[in-house]
Amino acid sequence: MGANPPGPPAPRPQTTFTPDGFWWWDGGRWRSTISADGRWRWNGQTWEPYRTAPPPKRGGGATTAVVVTILAFGGIVVLVSVLVIVVLLTMGNQIGNVFSNVVAALGASPSP
Repeated sequence: MGANPPGPPAPRPQTTFTPDGFWWWDGGRWRSTISADGRWRWNGQTWEPYRTAPPPKRGGGATTAVVVTILAFGGIVVLVSVLVIVVLLTMGNQIGNVFSNVVAALGASPSP
């Protein structure tokens, strides 16, 4: 008779990862799942490319600061303009009377 047919492959020991997924147990010690250069990640069987968030764009910080400053200045100008219009519409006649009284007082002759 022939040789016994091979059975199913022996199960691989299951890799134990920490809850955060950054360390794995190799049977003797905890090892990092991220390679030293940060480009690879251990998935329990092989190393696979480690994709992180793309690096932030450089520059543009000064441009953003200038745009925010201009918008803030414009917003303040609009707010002050609205407040001046509201004050003039509500108190315009009283302010006009004050100025006419000052002009009349300046034109009056001094009393002896």
